[in-house]
Amino acid sequence: MHTEPATLPVIDISRFRGPDRGEFLDDLRHAAHEVGFFYVTGHGVSAQLRARMLAVAKTFFALPEPARLEIENLNSPQFRGYTRVGTEHTRGAPDWREQIDIGPERVALGPAAGRPAYLRLIGPNLWPSALPDLRPIVLLWQNEALRVSREVLRALAAALGQDEGYFDGWFDNEAAVSLKIVHYPPRPAADAEQGVGAHKDYGYLALLQQDEVGGLQVRGPDGAWIDAVPLPDAFVFNIGEMLEIATQGYLKATDHRVISPAAGVDRYSIPFFLGPRLDAVVEPLALPPELAAQALGVTQDPDNPLLEAFGENALTGWLRSHPRVARRWWSDVLAARGQG
Repeated sequence: MHTEPATLPVIDISRFRGPDRGEFLDDLRHAAHEVGFFYVTGHGVSAQLRARMLAVAKTFFALPEPARLEIENLNSPQFRGYTRVGTEHTRGAPDWREQIDIGPERVALGPAAGRPAYLRLIGPNLWPSALPDLRPIVLLWQNEALRVSREVLRALAAALGQDEGYFDGWFDNEAAVSLKIVHYPPRPAADAEQGVGAHKDYGYLALLQQDEVGGLQVRGPDGAWIDAVPLPDAFVFNIGEMLEIATQGYLKATDHRVISPAAGVDRYSIPFFLGPRLDAVVEPLALPPELAAQALGVTQDPDNPLLEAFGENALTGWLRSHPRVARRWWSDVLAARGQG
């Protein structure tokens, strides 16, 4: 592991299976505990696939608006599909980006008496008829992102004194993984900086493929913002809220945001979120005493309470960030929560 001034640690995940495994686990534990964000190299995802993913993203967002709106997320009770600029919200403010949300391809369950509401998040994706290449490239990239993310999670389990398969049970074929294909247009005004407002991710881990533009910022231990400068061949990883709960705050989900690109500049990124089964309930793991002594407890934020039940946590996040979809498809849940 090495660091540069005011940047993030760099972790070569291939060392997890190498001769210096013990030193590697120390490096990973330090990066995850001290910052919560780090670059991952040595992941084995081909440069060709990463380039194809960015290319097909740019092709989609260059389609005429009617072709993009064919898969608008207002047509999906599962919050899948295309989101127009300014219609997703972070902490109540609109984000200056457009995107496609994609999850596992499954049959929709829909509402049913006695069934938890969060299971209605299960369902199909929306794919644009004008770009048939999108689906195969995205699903191939998604499989690779899942492979790398699970390897990093296994390494984290080992770094925390657990068997490396400790978390595997929640990541079967029903795991609630998801990804976004995101376009950040040039900012509409010089002072309009919010590409995405400051937030935390509510799964276990997030993986990010960036283009060369940059704009992601991470809140450092001292409260200052660190630029996550694009690093060739590296993914950016960060700790999610479920790992904060599981470690009782030894690992912290870190605030991060995206600053809108300048006039005349477009940014593209693909974040992948490693979520478990929707019925997963996070239980604190037994940390070694020397690590447990450094666990500061789960963050208490009245505006963003962390829930041990992953499905409830995920549903709360979707309802909060996509109010138009929530009003159309989830009015009964909003009403039951006193938000209708």
